[in-house]
Amino acid sequence: MPDQGNHHVQTLNETIPPYNSDPPTSGPHLPYIAPWGIHTEPIPRQLQVHNLEDGGVMVQYNCPDACPDLVARLKAIVSSYEHQVILAPYPGMKRRIALTAWTRLDAFDDFDERRVRRFITAYRGIDHHPR
Repeated sequence: MPDQGNHHVQTLNETIPPYNSDPPTSGPHLPYIAPWGIHTEPIPRQLQVHNLEDGGVMVQYNCPDACPDLVARLKAIVSSYEHQVILAPYPGMKRRIALTAWTRLDAFDDFDERRVRRFITAYRGIDHHPR
């Protein structure tokens, strides 16, 4: 995805231009990060983006009718990484699973452990702060 920069905003209520992807892969974000690991509530997009800038990978899922089996499988993967990976729900996205990193997005419907781990291996730990 094209890089939308890394401008800091101070609050979730601040008006920002639309992100060029959903979930977002770059752009305006808060000046702090969400804790790495497993989340049971959606993470605001402006917070996700800072985690991506810091070399993080987001693993998100959309299950309108609940999907405990899928969530358990994704938890098993994300739990194997000490930092720089987050699992969280993302209601309303078009696909069931989305993997994001800075300027990178892979979205699909059927669980594929190899695909998830390949994405994390490829993009986790790459810092995107301006030098």
